[in-house]
Amino acid sequence: MKRYFRKMRGTPGKYTRKPLSDIFWAWLGAFAGIYAIWQLNHLMGIQKNDNLFLIGSFGATAVLLYAAPEAPLSQPRNLIGGHVISAFTGVAAIMLFPENQPLAAALAVSVAIALMMATHTTHPPGGATALIAVIGGPSIRELGFGYALSPVLVGVLIMLAIALLVNNLSSAENRHYPRHWL
Repeated sequence: MKRYFRKMRGTPGKYTRKPLSDIFWAWLGAFAGIYAIWQLNHLMGIQKNDNLFLIGSFGATAVLLYAAPEAPLSQPRNLIGGHVISAFTGVAAIMLFPENQPLAAALAVSVAIALMMATHTTHPPGGATALIAVIGGPSIRELGFGYALSPVLVGVLIMLAIALLVNNLSSAENRHYPRHWL
C-alpha cells in the first residue's frame, strides 16, 4: 500500500521561462484561430442563434497548437483524427442512449479515448468534443453526424491553417509546425 501512495508524490517540477517571442506567437495563433472561427460563424449567419462553430474544445486545441506546436498530441494527424473520431463517437453515444445522458456522456468520452489511442490520433481536446456532442443541447444534437463535419472538421481545418501560418513565421529554429504529418 505504501508503494501505491508513494507513486502519488511525484517529483519536483523543473520550469524554464518561455521566451517572450514564444509567448507572442502563441498569443497571435490563439487569437487568430479563435477569431477566424467566430467570423466564419458570423458570416454564415449562425451567430444570431447559437455559436455552433466555436465549440469549447477548440480553446484547449488552441493551447496545444499555438503554445506547444512541437508536442506529439498537437500534430495534424492527432488534431484532425482526434476531433473527428471523437465527434462521431459522441454523436453515436447520444443516439444510442438519448434518454440516458450520463451514460451517453461517459461512453462518448471513454470510447473516444480508446479509439484515439487505437488509431494513434490522441488529442486531449477530442474528449471534450465527444462530450459536447452529448451535452451540447438541441442545436448540436440536430446536426447529428453532421456535427463531425461542421463545426468540428471545418473549425479544426481553420485552426490547422492558422497553426501552419503562425508557427512558421517565427525565426526560431525550434519553432516550426508540423513536426510530421502522419
